[in-house]
Amino acid sequence: MKKILGLVAALIISTAAYAQKGPKIEFKSDTVDYGTVYKGEDSGIREFEFTNAGDEPLIIKDVKSTCGCTIPSKPKDPIMPGKTGKIEIKYNMKPGPIRKTITLMSNAVNYENGTVAIKIKGEVKSHETVNILEKKKALPNQ
Repeated sequence: MKKILGLVAALIISTAAYAQKGPKIEFKSDTVDYGTVYKGEDSGIREFEFTNAGDEPLIIKDVKSTCGCTIPSKPKDPIMPGKTGKIEIKYNMKPGPIRKTITLMSNAVNYENGTVAIKIKGEVKSHETVNILEKKKALPNQ
């Protein structure tokens, strides 16, 4: 009898969780890949596009980056049900690998506490500069 009651309770809880009402955020992709880019040739600006798949307005409360080299900006107005929004990211294009996480706080019911982690990745390279005044290295056998 206890097993049946436990099964019924689990079924009710899972059904209630599945039928959540409220704003729901759905990203086209939770990662933006810069690929290999060159400093000075790329602005470093990319966008995360998302949709409010819920039945109430989605409010992006805050967007934070893991470091000061990535500057995110959030939409100022609520995103109405069925509409899309964008989170703009500007990376400072410092040469080296890009592996950053941006944390988005919202009122979305499909993520725990409305908090979503989105990521950027890639690599920034710089063009090699040739210094004609630099002394060439001598060969080891000379």
